[in-house]
Amino acid sequence: MTGIRSLVVYHKLLVHELTVEPRRVKATYTIVKKDGETVSNQLIYSYNAPYFDRKKAADVNLASLMVAQVALNYGLFFEEIVFDGLFDEADKRFLTDMMENTSREILVLKFYGRNEFLKPPYDRLPVENLHRYTAASLVFKEDTFFNLSLNRTERSPKEDEYVILSSGGKDSLLTYGLIREIGVPHPVFINESGRHWFTAVNAYDHYEKIEPNTVKPWCNSDRIFNWMVKQMPFIKENFQNIRADIYPIRLWTVAVFLFGTLPVALKRNAGNILIGNEYDTTVKGNFQGISHYNGLYDQSKYFDNALTRFYSRKGWNIRQYSVLRPLSELLILKILVKRYPGLQAQQVSCHAAHEENGRMLPCGNCEKCRRIIGMLMALEEDPRRCGYTDEQIKKGLLALEKRGVKQLGSDAAHLYHLLLSKGLLSDNEHTRKLGREHREIVSLRFDRERSKLEDLPLHIREPLLEIYTKYSEGCVRLHDRKWHTFTPDKAFLDQPYFLRKSDEHKTT
Repeated sequence: MTGIRSLVVYHKLLVHELTVEPRRVKATYTIVKKDGETVSNQLIYSYNAPYFDRKKAADVNLASLMVAQVALNYGLFFEEIVFDGLFDEADKRFLTDMMENTSREILVLKFYGRNEFLKPPYDRLPVENLHRYTAASLVFKEDTFFNLSLNRTERSPKEDEYVILSSGGKDSLLTYGLIREIGVPHPVFINESGRHWFTAVNAYDHYEKIEPNTVKPWCNSDRIFNWMVKQMPFIKENFQNIRADIYPIRLWTVAVFLFGTLPVALKRNAGNILIGNEYDTTVKGNFQGISHYNGLYDQSKYFDNALTRFYSRKGWNIRQYSVLRPLSELLILKILVKRYPGLQAQQVSCHAAHEENGRMLPCGNCEKCRRIIGMLMALEEDPRRCGYTDEQIKKGLLALEKRGVKQLGSDAAHLYHLLLSKGLLSDNEHTRKLGREHREIVSLRFDRERSKLEDLPLHIREPLLEIYTKYSEGCVRLHDRKWHTFTPDKAFLDQPYFLRKSDEHKTT
């Protein structure tokens, strides 16, 4: 065992044999082992309407980018990764930078951190600080579409059209509700093969009835991820039987779905792509001198801003962001259930959901379920609206009296404070220890890093704040590690948008 480079267990990964059809794109993932043996699988995105023309360079370029995303998780494990498609210099820079960022994240979170999927001795790698963590050299080829010439075209998308990466979670549901009021929403549900789709079924069925712009592409990325894990000699063979809150290796996941929304955004000329991420998903960390994002890079504002810069370099001029960054999890649920109860009824935040009479229902036993039950009860709302039974509600509250929830300390403390103050939990050592009032949790939070108004385009700021202030307890700003109340004025609302030509290549 020599360290990080002992993870280079394969010679080459080929992302090749790109096929572009009007309603489908696919590519072959081929692993070339060091003894020359090869194994292959096929990654597919399919749509229910035509989005691609293989004779158009721009469409082939988009397809090339889409099928490349899964591979960004594997830069630590191959000597070489080959992308055969149609790429410009902006694409090559983006894929190179994001693979390096992901390699560093995976090393810190999956190998230096606790990971029950790893075999010894890979679970005890010595920490190394390197200039470059990606082991693979990246090769870009144009063997299949060499006859096409890719030219940059400057687009002028519609400011009031919003593509929403959609699911059955509260963040996605609230984002849709807000945009339905202030713009034109285009919900895109990526139907991922496997049980992950269960959480989205209720919301998708509901949107099908009320929202004509709803789109449901299909993608088999989950099968590719699992197939890749099966090839890795450092992962336990029984990995599918291990219950854990993490995936064995992958961290670059949101982008796989995000790039599946781009055909819709570009064809419909939407100017915005929205991902439902809240205040606490933007995190920076440092592990023995190695910087990282706590495994949340693709849920952070840094990811959104990096993608916005990339779209600008491509001439697409789409802006990607979350409208929820000033909000805590509790405040998101409060606005959703108070303002859009019909949407909240479709919420499925449980990843162990099951089908019953045509609807997906939560398990009622997991940490996410007891957290949702607790927040709804604290908000004086009925968890039965989104599928919880009386028995599950009772069990969820009892579990909260004995076990905590996976939230930031202040979020959990305020939740327990509310539940105790309403007499919904028994007053014991555990609940007293956790319960403490934090008014910032029900306020709109702004700071210099996680939640900056300049990350939102100017046109959407006032409409959002007008709605948010009806449900929050004012605005607070972080200064000297303390939250201070303030009233937004014109100067605050008119801060310039973050995008600058001088920082187009930043990943933060």
